[in-house]
Amino acid sequence: MQTPFKAIFVKRTKRTPIIFQAMEKIFSKVKENIEGLIDRKFINDDFMLTNDYARELYHESAEKMPIIDYHCHLVPKMIADNYRFKDLTEVWLGGDHYKWRAMRGNGIPEEFITGNRSSYEKFEKWAETVPYTMRNPLYHWTHLELARVFGVYEQLNPQTARQIYDTCTEKLQTEEFRGQGLMKMFNVKIVCTTDDPVDSLEYHRQIQEKPFGVKVLPAWRPDKAMAIEKAGYAGYVGKLSEVSGVQITGYQDLVDALKKRHDFFASMGCRLSDHGLETFYAEDFEMEEIDAIFRKGLKGEALTEKEVLKFRSAMLLDFARMDWEKGWAQQFHIGAIRDNNTRMFNILGPDTGYDAIHDVQCAAAGHKFLDRLAKEDKLTKTILYNLNPKDNEVLATMAYTFNDGSVAGKMQLGSGWWFLDQEDGMRKQLNALSALGLLSRFVGMLTDSRSFISYPRHEYFRRILCSVLGEDLEKGKLPKSEMAFIHQMVKDISYNNAARYFNF
Repeated sequence: MQTPFKAIFVKRTKRTPIIFQAMEKIFSKVKENIEGLIDRKFINDDFMLTNDYARELYHESAEKMPIIDYHCHLVPKMIADNYRFKDLTEVWLGGDHYKWRAMRGNGIPEEFITGNRSSYEKFEKWAETVPYTMRNPLYHWTHLELARVFGVYEQLNPQTARQIYDTCTEKLQTEEFRGQGLMKMFNVKIVCTTDDPVDSLEYHRQIQEKPFGVKVLPAWRPDKAMAIEKAGYAGYVGKLSEVSGVQITGYQDLVDALKKRHDFFASMGCRLSDHGLETFYAEDFEMEEIDAIFRKGLKGEALTEKEVLKFRSAMLLDFARMDWEKGWAQQFHIGAIRDNNTRMFNILGPDTGYDAIHDVQCAAAGHKFLDRLAKEDKLTKTILYNLNPKDNEVLATMAYTFNDGSVAGKMQLGSGWWFLDQEDGMRKQLNALSALGLLSRFVGMLTDSRSFISYPRHEYFRRILCSVLGEDLEKGKLPKSEMAFIHQMVKDISYNNAARYFNF
């Protein structure tokens, strides 16, 4: 009978344990190399995960958590109708100004972006652009969405464009890939759309009457009610008067009408508001002059810059008081400068890729605004988002100046937003929040998207979060003895904190 190899080795060697340990390491490395040769996928299980701790945190905790997308721009009608997309171009390029900006930067003529070229011609130009987006988040998002939504792991380029387009378009014709199916695919539990006070919310009602497993709630976005200097403001106030049943002739009538709509939104399940602002508004004013300013604006009379700022300041306070009365959370997105390309705005209108990062001084006005509410004891839960990265620490410290111990994480710095929802922006936001506040109380990521296939952005964020924590563990900056707590923190940031914070 032959003697087993291991027995011979043990018999002939005095240093067996050391040798076997070395051999095991060698065989393990060979196995890893072989597996690496077999699996060459760019998007793989460990994509963006920088070490073993990151992989453990992601695969054991973050990956399994459901999604609460508490701020997005999905069209409620499309959700209610369980919309069927005709092709990959419609679901992927329709309305996506991130991609449009990249295509323009790559020298693609507008006719292939927002023009009347065929769906495939537009997609082909996007495929031509994708290789040039390397190191832009679009390169990662594109391939994450192909992999997670459609099961396609090839890189998109001119050579693979036709096959990828045909494969994905065919899948989009099935029930699973209609609007509601795409939301269920990613274990989405709750979505909050972005809705104007004059919106009927009829499609939210339809969804409530015929639920499909994802709760779709409205979010209050009253920016147009503040835009007294804009053309068409009187027409907007007329619509508000009609839907509220309040005849609006003075400022108090305006507030009363908005309160009625605020009550209606609450009856439809709304739990939070959202404000897209260049900066905070906190001018001193008297109510008599606000009423006079409103009446001038309603007549279409020219207003001074000071009058506009005073009106916005009064409105912002009244909106915040309404939210406090109902216990809603309020969100302030600060620092966008919009519609900067006049020629293209006149051709295409807003939200077509011509917005940018503003450079405003927001600290003084922001503190003054929040302090007014705190003095009245009417400061509700608040999330502050900055678009300019210079304001990460500004808003983080601003938020924590007004925490009062009533709610964990009551005032906090929001996630990387718009131009900052990419790896560098997310890491900077996480670091600022960690250094100046409590990362463990953070309500996590959102899509801020008009697309039904953008949910992999939650995965992207979670992988980055786990890598940040994993790198600290590897460097000894966090104790390995507290892994159970760190796993729970990852679960909380991914889902639980948002569920508690927004009373879902």
